[in-house]
Amino acid sequence: MRMYDRSGLKPLILLFALVLAPSVALAFDGTPGADAPAGAAVPAGKPRTIEESVRFGAQALRSGQTEQGIDSLRYAAEKGHAGAQWKLGRMYAEGEGVERNDIKAFEYFSQIANMHADDNPATPEARFAADAFVALGAYYLVGIPNSKVRRDATRARDMFAYAASYFGDPGAQYHLARLYIDGDGVDRDPRFAARWLGLAAQKGQYQAQAALGGLLFKGDDGIPRQAARGLMWLTLARDAAAGPQDKWVVDLYEDAFSNANPDERAMALVYLEQYMKTVR
Repeated sequence: MRMYDRSGLKPLILLFALVLAPSVALAFDGTPGADAPAGAAVPAGKPRTIEESVRFGAQALRSGQTEQGIDSLRYAAEKGHAGAQWKLGRMYAEGEGVERNDIKAFEYFSQIANMHADDNPATPEARFAADAFVALGAYYLVGIPNSKVRRDATRARDMFAYAASYFGDPGAQYHLARLYIDGDGVDRDPRFAARWLGLAAQKGQYQAQAALGGLLFKGDDGIPRQAARGLMWLTLARDAAAGPQDKWVVDLYEDAFSNANPDERAMALVYLEQYMKTVR
C-alpha cells in the first residue's frame, strides 16, 4: 500500500494502523451533515447505485436495522466510496453495532488514505482522507495488540504531518504538535509545536487551544511566558470541554486560573473579547 510523508513526495510502506482519537462527524455520502434524520424510513427495494447504497445504509443504521445498513455500506465501500469506508472504519474501531475489530477498521482507513491522499483539500473526500491519516497516526503511537502493527512514533509523525500540512487538518496539527511537546519519536521542540498549535487553535480545535494555553501560561524552551494570552486560550478550551476524557483540559485551566494574578486575569478577558470579535 502507498502512503506519503510530510512532503507528499516520498512513498511510505505501511503494514497496518488504526484510530484512537475522536474525529469530526461526517456524513456517509461524502459531504458533512448529510445524514438521514433520526427515525427516517428505510426505502423499499434494493439500492441501484452506490449513492443509493450509502443513503440506504445510513437510513437503515439510524432505524436500528444494523445488519441491513452494514451490508449496504459494505457494498458501497467495496466500490470505493470514501464515506462508506469511513463509517465502517469507525464502527469497527469503536465497536458500534458490530464487534470491535481493529484490523478491519485499519483496512477501511487505509483504503481511504491510499485512494485519496492526493485529492484536492477542497473536495468532500479530502475530509475523510485527512481523518484517515489521523486515525493511522494515532494507532502507530500505540500499535495494535496481536498484530503486525507495532508502535512506531516516526510513522505516526509522518501520518499526522501529512494531514496537518497537505489537508490543513486541525486534529492532525494538534496531534503533531503533541509529539514535539512530549519529544515522542522526535526531538522535543516546543516552539515548533506552538506553531502547529496556533494554526489548530485558530480553527477552534479545543485540545490545541488547551495545549497552546498551557505552553504560553508557563512558558517553555524558546517560548516566553505570556500568562494572560495563555489563560485566554485555556478559557476557550475549558468552555469546549465536553466529557470525562477532557478532564485534563479543565484541570489545566483551573491550575492556570488559580495561579494567575488579578492583572493577568483581567488581561485574559480583554484578549478573549478581542478574539471573539474575530470569529463572529
